[in-house]
Amino acid sequence: MHFLEFEKPIAELEGKIAELRHMSDADGVNIAEEVSRLEGKVDKDLKATYAKLTPWQKTQVARHPDRPHCLDYVGALISDFMPLAGDRNYSEDAAIIGGLGRFRGRSVMILGQEKGRDTETRLTHNFGMARPEGYRKAKRLMELADRFGVPVITFVDTAGAYPGVGAEERGQAEAIARSIETSLDLRVPVICVIIGEGGSGGAIALATGNKVLMLEHSIYSVISPEGCASILWRDGDQAKSAAEALKLTAQDLDRLDVIDGIISEPVGGAHRNTQAVYQLVGDTLERHLDELLKLEGGQLRARRRDKFIAMGRVPDRK
Repeated sequence: MHFLEFEKPIAELEGKIAELRHMSDADGVNIAEEVSRLEGKVDKDLKATYAKLTPWQKTQVARHPDRPHCLDYVGALISDFMPLAGDRNYSEDAAIIGGLGRFRGRSVMILGQEKGRDTETRLTHNFGMARPEGYRKAKRLMELADRFGVPVITFVDTAGAYPGVGAEERGQAEAIARSIETSLDLRVPVICVIIGEGGSGGAIALATGNKVLMLEHSIYSVISPEGCASILWRDGDQAKSAAEALKLTAQDLDRLDVIDGIISEPVGGAHRNTQAVYQLVGDTLERHLDELLKLEGGQLRARRRDKFIAMGRVPDRK
């Protein structure tokens, strides 16, 4: 397992547990009691550490290389998944996953950013940073879902839209804006889950939903801490300070009414118990989907628009 900088004491304990188990296997020595004691200490330390993570530490957890990605959630929660490709204009963009499938017996349209797991897949998916054709594909699939009355579920996990010259030449900002516009206009339920990083317009292009949910240790911000630090302080080493100032944690955004709920993660983060987090996400999606499917299309659209218009509004002072 990959351990983060602040997890070093836990890593040392788990290393000792592995050594003891190896000794037990090799020498036939019964050291179960010592292993059990150390495992209890690991659990205790994990709970204490993860109960007081700083915004910068949460940023590190949200980017953890072992954290489940979009395709992991699709594989765990969606049956009969049929990928749909291309924007019918320029090309296919593998950074955005899209397709039809069944979620607990219901037909749904799935959209999400996929970062990739190793060097080859990260390059294939461009580290989850979509080009304009990715957002135009998302727009096309959302319109298809609307036409057939199929709810939309999105899994958001991106550092942001790809900032390359070619992407800008092909209308990156316009493609993102069109994706947001389409999301606001849908007459079907839209539920968005930020599973890792929610970075800038590249995230909100797929996160304009009736319900926007965040995993407990995910982040959601207009810019990355490193990007903010380089602009404000002209010093990337100030990323920790930027993370504090940006209010990018799920807890901050819940207090600010930017999101609609937080999905708990297993102790130690989603990467430590993927099956548990899949169950938690699935149960939360099902609950919200049951609620939204009771509403008529016009209500869904009006409530979605009103929710986003209200963000940041300052109450009148009398």
